[in-house]
Amino acid sequence: MIRVFVDSGSSIKQNEKKHYNVEIIPLKILLKDKEYSDGIDLSMDYFYSKLIDEGIFPKTSLPSLEETEQKIMEFVNQGDEVIILPISSGISGTYNTFRIMFEDHPQVRVIDTKTAVGGIRILVEEVNKYRDQKLDVIVEKLNELIPRIRVAAIPETLEYLHRGGRLSKTAYVAGSLAQVKPLITFEDGYVKVLTKAIGLKRAMITLAKLVETECDPSYSIIPSYTYSNKNLIELIKMTKHEFLASMGHQDNLDPAIACHWGPNAFGYIFVRK
Repeated sequence: MIRVFVDSGSSIKQNEKKHYNVEIIPLKILLKDKEYSDGIDLSMDYFYSKLIDEGIFPKTSLPSLEETEQKIMEFVNQGDEVIILPISSGISGTYNTFRIMFEDHPQVRVIDTKTAVGGIRILVEEVNKYRDQKLDVIVEKLNELIPRIRVAAIPETLEYLHRGGRLSKTAYVAGSLAQVKPLITFEDGYVKVLTKAIGLKRAMITLAKLVETECDPSYSIIPSYTYSNKNLIELIKMTKHEFLASMGHQDNLDPAIACHWGPNAFGYIFVRK
């Protein structure tokens, strides 16, 4: 049997495990001097009260390696094969840690997804299409799909991405000019500025047109946001009707990712043609 593990940077919620047929590895979040397990003992309301009301900048770290190894090896020892889909190696050390941890276990494949949140949801959906195939076939399908996944998001501010070390100082300065609204993406697994627009409305129009020109609607489109979905709703209204059928529910991103994007970010994750 094929088992799939994701970390909480996938933003797959604990109550969605059964739907996606996955195991979720919670990343750690440090708020001042207290550590939480993402999606387990840290509620959205409490997280945002600390982030917004108290101005606390959270830090994230690797999940519990001992617990993760024990759970995965339980499956391996009963004859299962395991695929691990952590968030991109460009923004987290989780991939490299797991790669080293399981390099002597051919039944375990650790994939550098080069994406996060909805991008990993899309990869899990791809695995679920081919669960009756051999492990090598599934891994090949994933590696073919990974370069096609597009994350396109509009943050309210670049401050959180910069402070968290996910965006270079040059990109931060260039994207923080007055009235400039940058569109952020992943490029080869790293957070980059895709393009810039003058004003929020033009940025939304640019993103809606990006979907129109790039998106393959035979795959899921994941509409995502942090804290408030007000701008996301407006973006959906601007998006051509033919793409709406491919959209799943709106994903309010888990704290492990939201702490780097900040509140009121929004956008789409989809597969390019």
